[in-house]
Amino acid sequence: MRNKRVIPLLGAGMAALLLVACGGGTGSDGAHSGDGNVKELKVVIAEYSKDHTKAFWDGFAKKYQRQTGIKLNVQIISWNDIDQQASTMIQNGNPPDILNLNAYSSYAKDGLLYSSDEVLPGATKADIIDAFVKSGTYKGKMYGFPDLASSRAMFYNKDLFKKAGIAAPPKTWTQFVSDAKRITSLGNGTVGYAEPLGPEEAQAEFSIWAFNNGGAWKAGGKWVINSAKNVQTLSFLKDLATKYKVTQNNPGRTNRTDGAFSLFSSGKAGMVVGLSQLATSLDEQKKIHYGVAPMPTRDGGAPQTYGVTDYLMAFKKPGNRDAIRKFYQLYYQPGQVNTWIKAEGFLPVTKSGLKVFSSDPALKVYLDTLPNIHLTPTDDPAWDKVKLAVQQNIGNAVAPNGNPAAVLDNLQKVATSGG
Repeated sequence: MRNKRVIPLLGAGMAALLLVACGGGTGSDGAHSGDGNVKELKVVIAEYSKDHTKAFWDGFAKKYQRQTGIKLNVQIISWNDIDQQASTMIQNGNPPDILNLNAYSSYAKDGLLYSSDEVLPGATKADIIDAFVKSGTYKGKMYGFPDLASSRAMFYNKDLFKKAGIAAPPKTWTQFVSDAKRITSLGNGTVGYAEPLGPEEAQAEFSIWAFNNGGAWKAGGKWVINSAKNVQTLSFLKDLATKYKVTQNNPGRTNRTDGAFSLFSSGKAGMVVGLSQLATSLDEQKKIHYGVAPMPTRDGGAPQTYGVTDYLMAFKKPGNRDAIRKFYQLYYQPGQVNTWIKAEGFLPVTKSGLKVFSSDPALKVYLDTLPNIHLTPTDDPAWDKVKLAVQQNIGNAVAPNGNPAAVLDNLQKVATSGG
């Protein structure tokens, strides 16, 4: 999400990627699920920010150890690297006890994870927003426990809009292109739209545009990645870069946080798809006069919202269940989970958290849609490998010689190939 960030990578070849969905690792049988007296839990966390992630988890680890006597060995990894590093740990039979990632179901399919029945207090599960319970559920059991959430909207630079003579944010794709052209024509290195289709979170960028064209990853229980609507969407994203020339250079290799967001935050981009975390950063910097609007749709219909939740999944290892249960008992206390989410600038994952966060009027545009957001199909085990393939390959489609239809055909094959 990062997303919900938001993430990396498939590059060296499909063989390594397919191992992610098929590969074993220890802990797949009941012998690895008992209570015990473990002295330490290995916890792998994605780095959401330089300022807050380490600080929160250092404090959390100290509090957990004071309460339980068990040490948390916390390893924080960049979103650009965590997918590959986590996959390697698991393939080598050395998974963490707790893993923070935005895909879980292939591990649940292989029997590597604890379900909510085993480690999550009933009252805690009941408090989690229903959409996230659903997205974290595989074959009737919940394995993906959300840590934070985000939903996306169109951020626009009000000063650049004024200079370009644009009165309001676009509501259709045609208006979007026109506005982006006018902003780009201002010159001085300014672009109309900062487009991130690099490996950090390409699946998010494509998703929100596809949803606002009536597209989807799956329909009727079947993968439809190479549908006509999706080809139309990816072709449009390519046109923004190569035909209309309203994006930054090489959007297919531009990441979100250190690329598109940085461009917008420096005042060099008229529009970018963002989330509440970006708003928090902009408010702290006080450099950009910005607005937030619903996404433009291809035909001017009702805007669709894309959302992300990341998970804290728990791997079965000898004697670690009781320690993991205590981990979740502490994490989902309002003073922990809401503090963490606020610090990182994201959205709540609990119903009680919605009430707490609703006092902030700046979050209203996100909170109103949170219970009914569109999510990626994380409950399908194939999504893990699809996501990796998207992150590494979909950016190729927007290069000058890119072929959107061929790229989506290949991704459809990844989704349906088994493994």
